[in-house]
Amino acid sequence: MTISRATRQRVRQRANSLCEYCHSAEEGSTALFTFDHIIPQSLNGSDDEDNLALACTRCNGRRYNFMDGIDPDTQTTQRLFNPRQDHWTDHFIWNHDGQKIIGISPMGRATINRLDINDDRHDDGSIRRARRLWMRGGWHPPNHDPQQQ
Repeated sequence: MTISRATRQRVRQRANSLCEYCHSAEEGSTALFTFDHIIPQSLNGSDDEDNLALACTRCNGRRYNFMDGIDPDTQTTQRLFNPRQDHWTDHFIWNHDGQKIIGISPMGRATINRLDINDDRHDDGSIRRARRLWMRGGWHPPNHDPQQQ
């Protein structure tokens, strides 16, 4: 990658050290988060700061070079959430116990589905276990995120 140290720092600060997709805290991870290219490099996306999102390894790996996904409610193809264009709170909320992210728009649901943000397709549910642990520590869900009533 040709992303400068200064750009990495600005992207990390802009994201408040949260994955810009699942809002996991970098501090709770065993590894530093990665820098996702919103328009993938394979599709001529640049290393420009406006094309970068801080992403946990899970979200970055599952997003890969996809730009869209299927909304499971409507079965329509939707553009994936873009942290530079879209507001997280317009598309996602936490469920009542803070363990799962709920998509409140077609884009939100398609993003959750594509990135398997809640480990719904995996029997181990490792991200939900991690979220329960983070909740016991008092740092999840992020204070500014809306939660289901």
